[in-house]
Amino acid sequence: MNIPPELIRIMQQSDHIAVLTGAGTSAESGVPTFRDAQTGLWAQYNPMELATPEAFARNPQLVWDWYAWRRELVAQSAPNAGHYALAAIASHAAKFTLITQNVDGLHQQAGSENVIELHGSIRRIKCSHDNDIVTEWGEQPRCPRCGSWLRPDVVWFGEDLPIDGLEAAWQAAKSCQLFLIIGTSGVVQPAATLPRIAAEHGATTVEINLEDTPLSRFMDFTLRGASGSVLDELKTAVYA
Repeated sequence: MNIPPELIRIMQQSDHIAVLTGAGTSAESGVPTFRDAQTGLWAQYNPMELATPEAFARNPQLVWDWYAWRRELVAQSAPNAGHYALAAIASHAAKFTLITQNVDGLHQQAGSENVIELHGSIRRIKCSHDNDIVTEWGEQPRCPRCGSWLRPDVVWFGEDLPIDGLEAAWQAAKSCQLFLIIGTSGVVQPAATLPRIAAEHGATTVEINLEDTPLSRFMDFTLRGASGSVLDELKTAVYA
C-alpha cells in the first residue's frame, strides 16, 4: 500500500494524535470477536444473553464460566504488528491518546501506556458488590473480603461506560489534530461518535479497515487492508 504523502505530512506535523481501535485490531492475533467466540459448548448460547447484568443475576456461575473460557482464548494470543506499531507511533508523537473498545489488553502487552479502555478488560476481575479489583480467590469465584460473586471487569450490555474514560476520550477527540479509527465497525455507540466529534473540531480523520463502514464516507483518508500491515507501513512511512 502506498501511504498518501499528504497524510504523512499531516501525521508528522500533528501535536496530538488520537486513536480508536476495535475488534479488527486484534483479529490478526487470533482473538475471536464477541460472536465468533461462540463455538463448541458455548455455541448453544446467545452472547447477548450472557453479557448482561440480568444473565449474571440469573446464573452467575454460567457467566463466570463463559468469561473464564474467553480469558483462556485471550491468554493464548499475542500482540500483532499493529499493536506494536501503535506503541511505536506513541513514542514519536508529542501527545498520543489510545482509546480502545477491546477488552483483551493486547495494546498494553505491546507497550502502549495509559490506554483508555472504554469497555473494560477481560483480564481483570472485580467484586460484583463493591467493584474492587480482586486478584486471588478460592475454589469458587467469590470475593475474599465480602463473599460476593466475582465478575469480569468489563462493561455489559445495559451498563454505563466508565465516566472518566469516556470524558478523556471526548476531550481527546476535541483536541487532537489527527484521529485514526482502526478495525471497528463504526456502529457501536458512543465510540462511533468520536471520529465525528474530532472532525467537527478540525481534526484530520483516517479509517483503517478491511472494508467500508458507516463512517467511511466522512473520513478524510481511508486505508484498506489488515490493520497490522497498514499500521506498520504507516509507522515506517512517517517516522523512517
